[in-house]
Amino acid sequence: MSQTRLYLTVGRTDADRAFAAFELAFEEEGFPLAVRELDEDRDIHEVSLYADSEVEEIEERMRQALAGLSLDNKIEREVLPDIDWVALSLEGLKPVRAGRFVVHGSHDRQARRAGELAIEIEAGLAFGTGHHGTTSGCLEMIEMVAGRERPRNALDLGTGSAVLAIALAKLLRIPVLATDIDPIATRVASDNARLNGVAALVETHTAPGFHHPIFAARGPFELIVANILARPLMKLAPQMARHLVPGGSLILSGILERQRNAVLAAYVGQSFRHVSTLAREGWVTLHLKR
Repeated sequence: MSQTRLYLTVGRTDADRAFAAFELAFEEEGFPLAVRELDEDRDIHEVSLYADSEVEEIEERMRQALAGLSLDNKIEREVLPDIDWVALSLEGLKPVRAGRFVVHGSHDRQARRAGELAIEIEAGLAFGTGHHGTTSGCLEMIEMVAGRERPRNALDLGTGSAVLAIALAKLLRIPVLATDIDPIATRVASDNARLNGVAALVETHTAPGFHHPIFAARGPFELIVANILARPLMKLAPQMARHLVPGGSLILSGILERQRNAVLAAYVGQSFRHVSTLAREGWVTLHLKR
């Protein structure tokens, strides 16, 4: 089946804003999204969304998302043949560095530097390549928190491509439970853990919320990392408290700067205290302790 690429051309700052707006607008559908640099000198970037049906409706929703940002750039279309355009778009992404971590594709293995913890992520149907501010913020926070506290078991809730689970396993050499509500994401996470040589440490499961018996079997956890969205994070606060050991740490992201206080309030109500906040590209990553 052919796909349609819906895209707009803007500067880097507006590209990041548009990408974040599209992520929120289409979070239920999970359409592939990509940001690509076209011309560094002239600051020209392209934000693309890939759809295989209901193109008119999707384009209108994209316009509505942009209207909230006061962006009126024209959305253009390109009908694509049936090839792996997600893989193609990721080939153009540069390696991302966050603390000691570098996240890269197979085409950039040579970009690794001495002393770095390299995480190789292939194109797939699960998201999380390190290029989004939430992922890079989590990687930096993981290095700061996990490196200092040395937890002995950890949970990556909503693992996606397993970037964060792989980071924990490589940094600490501890068992990490990686869960997601999407079975495709779980399969991709398992493949990525194997690709990065940590399959023996990263255990993947498809599990919505904390209802799956694996959480009772593997918990309570000394560290929980959850890069999802503000609303589900707030709902999960009581269960987070039940599955974290006293004195354990939470690293939370997927939170817009304007949502920070609401998320903090939900966790303070469950006897968590705020330790620190990292801000990246309009998003925040929180470190909380129970």
